[in-house]
Amino acid sequence: MTQSNITWIEGAVVENEVHMTIVELSHASRTPEDLIMSWVSEGVLSPVGSSPQDWRFGGDSLRRAKTAAHLTHDLELNVPGVALALDLLDEIAQLRARLPREA
Repeated sequence: MTQSNITWIEGAVVENEVHMTIVELSHASRTPEDLIMSWVSEGVLSPVGSSPQDWRFGGDSLRRAKTAAHLTHDLELNVPGVALALDLLDEIAQLRARLPREA
């Protein structure tokens, strides 16, 4: 006879609960603050708060900022190009999520 042990692990996704300032996001994404401000103006990032000193970025903003930084540095895209590329990447991810899963 075999015996099965089931272990439950509970946790929270920290990424969504993180609230970073523009300075912290700048350090974490290795991106100048003025470029982050440009991305906010273009709609690439959507912080909470009324001014750059009050802005708070969620964990998803860090992922987007890192991707935006790669697009900027590796492909030399300008700010509108980064916004378009991220929108297209998001759309691709949504479409893939809707596809039936094949085994």
